[in-house]
Amino acid sequence: MTIDVWQQRFERWFAQNYPAGDAAHDISHFRRVWHTARHIAGEEPVCFLVLLTACYFHDIISPPKNHPDRSRASRLSAERAQTILRQDFPDFPAEHFPALAHAIEAHSFSAQIVPLTLEAKIVQDADRLEALGAIGLARVFAVSGAMNSALFDADDPFADQRALDDKRWALDHFQTKLLRLPQTMQTRRGRELAQHNADYLVQFMAKLSAELSGDPQGLDEAVLRRFTPPE
Repeated sequence: MTIDVWQQRFERWFAQNYPAGDAAHDISHFRRVWHTARHIAGEEPVCFLVLLTACYFHDIISPPKNHPDRSRASRLSAERAQTILRQDFPDFPAEHFPALAHAIEAHSFSAQIVPLTLEAKIVQDADRLEALGAIGLARVFAVSGAMNSALFDADDPFADQRALDDKRWALDHFQTKLLRLPQTMQTRRGRELAQHNADYLVQFMAKLSAELSGDPQGLDEAVLRRFTPPE
């Protein structure tokens, strides 16, 4: 059975069984992670069935970011994915379960599990790229809205004289996590894509800073220098 046929089967399952609601972890998120994973994998010797399945089921259980089970979500997702596959896809090759479980468990930032296989490294990179670029920008503010967080601290938006607190201010999440993601990428292509999209977020920060200073057309050069990594 081809990868495209497996994808079609997974799509049908999600249409019938997966409730929409979490804008950051909906079916379009799973599709994008899969497309990015294929792009990163290129001609590498990976098991594309493991890669596809991990991309579609990696967030099958996704508690809110402030939920006490958040750090266990990837392990719970790995368990749930295997249960679903055994029940609803009995022809899924059982020999792939260990690699699949590891790829799902290791994708999570909060779980802090080191990816040991190429499939796990690619899934982790593809998922983390969702937090950067235009999609990442949209997602961070969508999540902050769901958590009823403020967009930024109007008195000190870039935390020059206070501690960062991304549970209170969405913009703080750029410094606490997002701009650090390129350093955590596992593959060369993943690092290249992550840095490119992190640069986009820095451009947004510089634009925001300029607007807050009364310049609706400019970019704050000081913000660009501060948050753009040296070459």
